[in-house]
Amino acid sequence: MLPVKRLVANQVQILVVDLQERLVPGIDGKELVLANTIRILKIAQLLDIPTLATVQYPKGLGQTIEPIASLLTSEPVPKMTFSAIDPDAVREWINPDFATILVGIETHVCLAQTALDLLEMGVTVVMPVDAVSARNRLDHDTAMHRLTQAGVIPTTTEALLFEWIATAEHTHFKAVSKIVKEFDKGL
Repeated sequence: MLPVKRLVANQVQILVVDLQERLVPGIDGKELVLANTIRILKIAQLLDIPTLATVQYPKGLGQTIEPIASLLTSEPVPKMTFSAIDPDAVREWINPDFATILVGIETHVCLAQTALDLLEMGVTVVMPVDAVSARNRLDHDTAMHRLTQAGVIPTTTEALLFEWIATAEHTHFKAVSKIVKEFDKGL
């Protein structure tokens, strides 16, 4: 695992886990998770941050929900395992020298197993706590506590976005600020 340091845009990758049609409706705080994932993906496009998504058992649980799907740069990788690391396509995509930003659902199942596998691979794992959730708050909170103890770095979406650009002199500062303000107005 990389030492904890400032997260810069050219040293991170984003893995969007299972934001699917049949899963999202039952998630606690789904509006916040979706809005923050949208913000992260929009700014990732601006900053050329690599992104990949997974879908758990798409035949039964559906595809990636819109508008998340329209912000992805490649087709989501289908999986049957809870960890998103098991499909070869995901494992091969992961750059172990980059920090992996995990967003999606559910914190205590797919995200937890993915994070633990990434940590075992020596990858730095960061989870914006407002861009991940579960069907119930207790499972989410307990998983975040456990994952933090295991070495996952918790943050918030806004902190992450501004950390990526680091300065008001950054080329994309105004665009990032605009996306953040749009969220403040309720998207």
